[in-house]
Amino acid sequence: MMQKKRKKTKKQLETWALLLPILVIFIFFFLLPLFFLFITSFKTFDASSGIANEWTIQNYVKFLSDPFYLGIVWRTVKIALLTTIITIVISYPVAFHISKANGRIKNYLTLLVLSPLLISMVIRCYGWSILLSNNGVVNNTLMSLGWIDKPLTLLYTELSVVIGMVHVLFPYMVLSIMGSLERIDPSVIRASQNLGAGPVRTFFSIVLPLTLPGIFAGSVMVFSLSVSSFVTPAILGGPQVKVMSYLAYEQAAVLLNWPYGAAIGFLLIFIATITIIMYSKILVRSEKGVAIQ
Repeated sequence: MMQKKRKKTKKQLETWALLLPILVIFIFFFLLPLFFLFITSFKTFDASSGIANEWTIQNYVKFLSDPFYLGIVWRTVKIALLTTIITIVISYPVAFHISKANGRIKNYLTLLVLSPLLISMVIRCYGWSILLSNNGVVNNTLMSLGWIDKPLTLLYTELSVVIGMVHVLFPYMVLSIMGSLERIDPSVIRASQNLGAGPVRTFFSIVLPLTLPGIFAGSVMVFSLSVSSFVTPAILGGPQVKVMSYLAYEQAAVLLNWPYGAAIGFLLIFIATITIIMYSKILVRSEKGVAIQ
């Protein structure tokens, strides 16, 4: 009995020894900076003297009571939700066909999906800014076909931000859905077909419910990354399409109002967390929320 306890204690110590470096890095380089930034969000700010030692909740009240800032909150969440929905619609057929491929073809298709990750996000966004500009490929093509008489305003709009976000986050959703598709037992599909279900009914009754965990995991990842994204909205949206991350940067780096920028940042974290929790509860309560064992 004592020997078993010693083995168990030794195993626990070995586990903690392996986790200790990661925990130290996580605490000192993530939790502590966030903690001090949270404290800063409750400090006052003076343009002449900087951050003061007085405590206040005015930074949060100012943001939540101003219709302009609330509009930015809605725009941030709306862009993130649109990006997530469009990414699911586009990624599912791609993930489905890749999961059905065999051998080298599957490897090549997976590499093709992952290839955009090898290019800097900044370069990809600037590529889209060239394509969507007034003299870009999209407008020139539409005008040459006679579909429009003058260039459309595509750049520095919410549409351009969503397009850039979908392009950047598309691989994450594909990989997440592929994981769920590859874990489906083929015998389940054959059983459905043997019982007389057609391809459409088999998909909606068997395949889609079993891939909901993958869709959920990909949705959480895409929504979290898009709601907090800074580079894509800054390049493709600019000052005309302000989101919360851009606003926090503007307050902290341009206006040097660190307390207000910190408050905006923590409100963004809170909104993203609440949205993800709500989405998770909706999925769990769904009758089609079938977990893969």
